[in-house]
Amino acid sequence: MTPRSSSDHGSTKSWILHSVAAAAALAIGAHAYLYYRRSVTMFRSRVVGIIPARFASSRFQGKPLVQILGKPMIQRTWERAKLATTLDRVVVATDDEKIAECCRGFGADVIMTAESCRNGAERCSEALQKLEKKYDIVVNIQGDEPLIEPEIIDGIVKALQTTPDAVFSTAVTSLKPEDAFDPNRVKCVVDNRGYAIYFSRGLIPYNKSGKVNPEFPYNLHLGIQSYDSEFLKIYPNLTPTPLQLEEDLEQLKVLENGYKMKVIKVDHDAHGVDTPEDVAKIENFMRERNLS
Repeated sequence: MTPRSSSDHGSTKSWILHSVAAAAALAIGAHAYLYYRRSVTMFRSRVVGIIPARFASSRFQGKPLVQILGKPMIQRTWERAKLATTLDRVVVATDDEKIAECCRGFGADVIMTAESCRNGAERCSEALQKLEKKYDIVVNIQGDEPLIEPEIIDGIVKALQTTPDAVFSTAVTSLKPEDAFDPNRVKCVVDNRGYAIYFSRGLIPYNKSGKVNPEFPYNLHLGIQSYDSEFLKIYPNLTPTPLQLEEDLEQLKVLENGYKMKVIKVDHDAHGVDTPEDVAKIENFMRERNLS
């Protein structure tokens, strides 16, 4: 994995802060802007990371417990998430006792959730309401990204903290040409202010030639996403939408209902585990780079 340099990460953070600050100054005037500057650092300040995990999966049953170089995949994800500086707490939300027992064994906090949760966002929503402490932001950390970078977690949290009109934030990276037509690799298009326009399992944008344009900066969606906690509470009650159901992508329900989603672009060599074949690939990747 090629982590972002500190200078690249800093420039992205500075761009987000500068853009939001400039918009605030124009919209509310200089005096109110001074108040905004003082108060924005406290906006959505309490953050919990939730790793939703289920045993049953149509593509890869028992995926959270699969061994990645001697450790369960969900343990590797949890260990990476614990390194994020913006998270006050990290918990695993599951409906399976085998997963719960495994997670407690390596020291994770576990929240038991219903089998009826239809996706990770609904599982996070239920877990949030079972937590004793109140949180402003919930980060949905995909358990099948065992090499997720803590800086990406921090980046999407800060993006949501500095974008008051968004209720959701996520991250994308550059799409590899060989992944262009893989339906397990979700693509994303973003407007010129950094808000999501659409997500698809197909290649987007799709040109007239039907081929990948090597000059175009296609975006690969990284599964991690964060939500305003008040929005997450109502998310399960939103009626499923046509695009969400057709693409089987939970984030489309957010967009179809008119909510805004902030997107940051990061330099990340994505290594998600979607199928059993991906396990050998990620283990080889880790061996080549001496990642234990």
